[in-house]
Parts: sequence; structure tokens; C-alpha cells
Amino acid sequence: MIIRSLALCGELAVINGLQIILYICYKHFHGDYPPGYKRLLVLMSIVYIICNVQAGMVVHKRFVRPEQIFRRVIANTIWYIFVSFLILWTMHWPLLTWNFMVPFYLSIIIGVMGWRWIVRQVIKRYRTSRGNLRRAIFVGPPQNAQKLIRSMALELSTGYEFIGYFDEEEDSETSNYGEYLGKPSEVIDYLEAHPEKNVDQLFCTLSTEWDDLVHDILNYSENHFIRFHSIPTNFNFTKRTMAMELMTGVPVFSLHNEPLASPGNRWLKRGFDICVSLLFLCTIFPFVFIIFGSLIKLSSPGPIFFKQKRSGLNGKEFYCYKFRSMKINADSDKVQATKDDPRKTRVGEFMRRTNIDELPQLLNVLKGDMSLVGPRPHMLKHTEEFSAQISNYMLRHFVKPGITGYAQVTGYRGEIKSPEQLEGRIERDIWYVEHWSFALDLWILIKTVINTGEENAY
Repeated sequence: MIIRSLALCGELAVINGLQIILYICYKHFHGDYPPGYKRLLVLMSIVYIICNVQAGMVVHKRFVRPEQIFRRVIANTIWYIFVSFLILWTMHWPLLTWNFMVPFYLSIIIGVMGWRWIVRQVIKRYRTSRGNLRRAIFVGPPQNAQKLIRSMALELSTGYEFIGYFDEEEDSETSNYGEYLGKPSEVIDYLEAHPEKNVDQLFCTLSTEWDDLVHDILNYSENHFIRFHSIPTNFNFTKRTMAMELMTGVPVFSLHNEPLASPGNRWLKRGFDICVSLLFLCTIFPFVFIIFGSLIKLSSPGPIFFKQKRSGLNGKEFYCYKFRSMKINADSDKVQATKDDPRKTRVGEFMRRTNIDELPQLLNVLKGDMSLVGPRPHMLKHTEEFSAQISNYMLRHFVKPGITGYAQVTGYRGEIKSPEQLEGRIERDIWYVEHWSFALDLWILIKTVINTGEENAY
């Protein structure tokens, strides 16, 4: 609560400071504020606080990804822009002009984003130095929560201290991170005998056959200020987010939470795809086509465009378009490009490194075969091979494939060199399917532009 309050106070200082600075720059201010200007700042601050409560804040959480912070900032700012614009329009504020409001709102997004990044770094440093510490124990088979245990033990910035675990027998892997404390039936006795440990987080992975013991541990935790967390026992066969809903009072977990199953979300994503693809195809693309189309023709014989059948939404096949970056060869539908691939032309090497070869896929986006953001489409041969290697591989086809994707901006772009790399890419693709948001798409697009020319772009 204190961290969130301090972060919010800082954001209010940022937006009010930006408003004053822009007003001074816009009006060549010399010391005379307009009537009611201070009251307006107070009103706009109240509006921002309300919008912040609506969108929420995650910068203080112990496990949070950068795109989550970005998504909350965008959601918060959209609400603020909408409400504040209505208020200023109703009040007939004289500076309600494009010249003032556009820079103001853009500066707010950048300023708040920068402030939250600073706050996040301060929090991580503070927790790394053992501040805001949470001490945790695990009760039950630790294999179901091995990744969480490893993160608590090794990532000091989360602010957790993994004290140890209780299970029927010692697990050698888990003992690398914390102490084996005994059997599950000994949990309460241990907590009573070691108050100096200050355990305040208890994670339970026991199955339903331990109901009586779990009930006793839960009651003890609630009466001794220990936060009780339950990890589903079926987590051992799924590492994905599960959505829960109550059916006649019974909690039911679904393996997949799909935001794009909502028609509203699909329309929003499709509308954005159409607007952006049309904008580029009608403005920049013709010039790119003339320049690079000529260079492609001069570099090697063959067509300007390369088209290839790939797997799309729900496994449906479609032709994916690219600028041709290789010489005509018989392996184009079988072998993926490598770093020093002799098939690539000189202009093709440049286009691949700068993502220019992907621009014709805007035609696929406009047609509806692809989206701007989504799991990258694989050639049919690879879909067949990868689906045989990874059991949940086809889940990535629950959404349209994209020109860029979450896996590509988080270190999994380019050639797949190992099974671990393939698993990492598919894991991120499925994560995107289950965590889609409009703000996440914007973050991925921005990261794609920033990462242009990276080492794996070949």
C-alpha cells in the first residue's frame, strides 16, 4: 500500500509538472496563471487518481513483467484522456487545441512510463538488499512448484526468502534451494517451535487426500498472520494460466484463458490491424516496393515476392507473402534460414536484418490471414514436425499468426537450434494467447522497432 501510494504521488507530480511546463512553453508564460488554473490542476489530479484506481497498478508486485506495467500505463492513460478531455471540453478551456493536448497526452504516457520504470528499479534494489522481505515455506510435493521455488531462491529482487519445504521424503533438487524441514504432518509443530523464522507465506501443494491436514494448516495460518496459498495439484501437467469460475459454488478451473474469444477484443484487434495495414500500404509501402523490388530484380533472377504456405488460425493453411531474400532454390519449403545461409542475396541479408522482407505480410493482415502481432506462422513441414515434438504446440493456432510476436521480442527470434529453444518459443506463444491485450500488442510493436537489426535477425 505504501509503495503504491508513493508511486501514485510521484505520477501526480509528473503529470502536473508536465502540464505546467507545456503551458509555459505554449503561452510563453511570464508569471500570470489564468483564473481557476490551480483548481483545474487539483481537479485533473482527482481524475487521474480515479482512473488509476480503475486501471490498477502492478509495479509493486513481486513477479511482474515489463509488458504488464506498460499495459496498465496505457489503460490508465486512455481512461484519463477520455475523462479529462470531456471535463476540459465542458469547461470550455481555452487551451483545448490539438497543438497543446496532443503533446500533453503523449508526454504523460512517456513521463508516467519512465516514472514507473524508475519506481520498479528502486523496488527491486530495495528488495535485493533484503528490504520488504517475505519468508516462505512449501508444504507438499515441491515438483509442482519447482519453477516458483527456484525464482524465490535465486531472484533476490522478488523479495522472497525460501526457508524450506515439507514433504513425505526429501527431494534432492529442491534441497539445492532450501532446507528439507520434515513431513507435512509436522508443519504446525515446526511453526510453533520456530517463531524466530517469521514465516509469513505458506504455499500448499497437497492433494485432496490430505484435506483434513490442509484444513488444520489453513486454520493455523489464518490465526497466526500467515498468508496461505494453494497451488493446484494438476499444475504438474500444465504450466499455463488457468481461469477459475464458480459453478453452483464449486470452483472450476479451465486450462485456457483466451481474451480473444471475446468478440469485442477480436473487433478491436481486427480494426487496429486494418487501420495500420491500410495506412502503411497506401503511404510507405509503394516507395519500399519500388526501391527494393528493383534491387531484388537486379540481385538475382526471379519474382519480387516470395509466397509460401503456412499454418494459420485453427490450423488453416494460407499463403504468406514476403519480399524474396534468397535465390530461387528447391529447399525453400523445407529448410529454415541460417545465419550464413548461402541462399541469401546481399540485398536479402539487409532486408532480413531490418525486417523489410516482412512488409508484404501487411497484405496478409489486410486480407485477414494474419495480424500485426501474434505467433509467427511456421511452414507446413515445421508445423508437422514441431507438433509431434511438443504436445501443446497447436495451441498457438488459437489466434491469427502475426508479423511479429511476443516470442520474437523476448529473445526467441530467428533460427531454432535446439529443442529447448523451440519449447521456449512455443511457451511464449501460448502465453501470448492467454494474456492478450491491446496494450500488450502495442508494447510488442514498439519492442520490434527497437530490436530492429538485432543479432538473431537473419
